[in-house]
Amino acid sequence: MAKPPIPANLVDMLKRPNPAVMGTVRADGTPVTVATWYLWDGGRVLVNMDAGRKRLEHIRANPRISLTVLDGDAWYRHVSVQGSATLEPDHDLTDIDRIARHYTGKPYVNRRRARINAWLDIDAYHVWGFRSSAA
Repeated sequence: MAKPPIPANLVDMLKRPNPAVMGTVRADGTPVTVATWYLWDGGRVLVNMDAGRKRLEHIRANPRISLTVLDGDAWYRHVSVQGSATLEPDHDLTDIDRIARHYTGKPYVNRRRARINAWLDIDAYHVWGFRSSAA
């Protein structure tokens, strides 16, 4: 089945440094959500985590994740994307720096701990609060 195209107005919203919540599933099936920074990158979503995060265990066991992005201009509007994540090391902290600059305008401060990228390939999405012509 073909992946659904995300309309341009929603992509524009996803490109902004909006608040977001990432969902994973523990081994026992319990859903887990946590606030996170993200970066829209050419149709995929980049999330970056400290190498010691529990979320990485969840993703390694079940790579299916969800990310809900709240429109920073109107939090009752959101776009939720679902798909599978691929993990890779962020050896030189290039990607966490890109994300930090997106949100703060500065490189990431903590340079002492290893970081891991999670690249989300989107399979589906859901919107709330946008006009029906937008989605």
